[in-house]
Amino acid sequence: MEAVPVDRMMNEKDEKILYQENVPSDQSSEPEFTWTEEEETAVRRKLDKVIVPLTTGLYLLCFLDRANVGNARIQGMAKDLQLDIGVRFNWVTSIFYIIYMFVEVPSNILLKIIGPRYYLPFLVVGFGVVSMCSAFVTSFEGLLTARAFLGIFEGGVMPGLAFFITCFYKRQELLLRVGIYVSAASLAGAFGGLLATGLARIPEWGTESMRIHTWRNIFFFEGLITIICGLLAPLAMPTHPAETWFLNERERKIAFERLINKSAGHENEKVELHHVTRSFFNINNYICALGFFLINITVQGIALFMPTILKDLGWTSTKAQLYTVPPYVCACAVAVAVAFVSDKTNRRGIYLACFTMLAISGFAILRWVTNPNIRYMGVFFITLGAFPGGPGFLSWAMNNASGPAVRAVSSAYVVTLGTAGGVLATWTYVKKDAPKYHTGHTINLAGQVGVCILALCGIAYCKWENKQRDLGKRDHRLNGLTAAQIKDLGYRHPSFRYIT
Repeated sequence: MEAVPVDRMMNEKDEKILYQENVPSDQSSEPEFTWTEEEETAVRRKLDKVIVPLTTGLYLLCFLDRANVGNARIQGMAKDLQLDIGVRFNWVTSIFYIIYMFVEVPSNILLKIIGPRYYLPFLVVGFGVVSMCSAFVTSFEGLLTARAFLGIFEGGVMPGLAFFITCFYKRQELLLRVGIYVSAASLAGAFGGLLATGLARIPEWGTESMRIHTWRNIFFFEGLITIICGLLAPLAMPTHPAETWFLNERERKIAFERLINKSAGHENEKVELHHVTRSFFNINNYICALGFFLINITVQGIALFMPTILKDLGWTSTKAQLYTVPPYVCACAVAVAVAFVSDKTNRRGIYLACFTMLAISGFAILRWVTNPNIRYMGVFFITLGAFPGGPGFLSWAMNNASGPAVRAVSSAYVVTLGTAGGVLATWTYVKKDAPKYHTGHTINLAGQVGVCILALCGIAYCKWENKQRDLGKRDHRLNGLTAAQIKDLGYRHPSFRYIT
């Protein structure tokens, strides 16, 4: 458990003593292990060189294989599989998120039991195989089945990677790392447009009964790349700070001990029923989950439909693919910058509230402006304003869900509720509303207004709850508890302070 140094709050020395009270006497009598700030910085930088690129790369593959259906649609898939009949394409995108939602929490519980080194790469290989097999579908029903299986494997990746990162970093270090890996969504959007353009131009190949061309190349080769990366991932992925292959023995101990100082529980604690219920009764989780829900309506909707929206501006398929790249590149840079500043200032809600103003402006432009170039500028505003929100709300939830087991469940269930926004996103832009898509833009405009309100409410709630603890109104929670039970209180401990 980590505490901010204000009155009535537990400092790091107190936490160290509390930790020692919970270990056997023969261990607590050992000399206290200490390290310098320079050593801790060096360890953190070594972690960054492996953990950040690894998680970013895996999530990039995840989002690439999820969103490539939008690129494939305008490269001939809609015509070949007759997806423009009624709302068939919307069902293809929706089934993925419906399955995805129900996988996240059980998947993170399995991750906590099995460990990340093989479980997360297994998921990556799984959705890579499904993506590659999508190249061979010949009907709407076949594609629908493939997308359902994709949801099974991808459902555990985002919350799993989020929890994996929390096992190596302190609270105030968290958002920047989560922000970088979630920014892979915007990188995938930029890279996906370029990659789809190139892959679609590969000459037709395959057997007489199954010719691979245009949109089929997109699924096949992107899936193949994912499979190869997933098979190699266990070679680089550490299991635990104390078992990190690229650190020496002293560095491993520093990496482990620095987290004990901030943790409300032992990193290897098992997920029990009270951890699940505690996650579900954390009010901050609901604020973040609803905010993530609204953000996902925009982020997932834009990822799936941006190529179609741009094509309906009157541009060719190739031009529409290439014009998806700049907004994503800018969004990636801004999302990482916001995460960096947020970690430095130890604030979350204020940045979420401010940047959503850009997204509100962007959807207002798309809703009421007719000039194609001005509408394209609105797309920039949307990506710049919305993409920092995903890592912001997810990190905010994990920051205020103390304890490894509680964090594991919280990250999964916040993402699960947020994923429901992805389901809604698949129905915001339907064929009958083309090319203006007034309904979709109006829904997203209202959603971004809601994001701003939720961010402000989250700030108000966290400040109020911290004030109650400053006044001692939560001290009664310690009555009659053992030292181990007190340590297991997590975010409910009177000395814990919410990040605003």
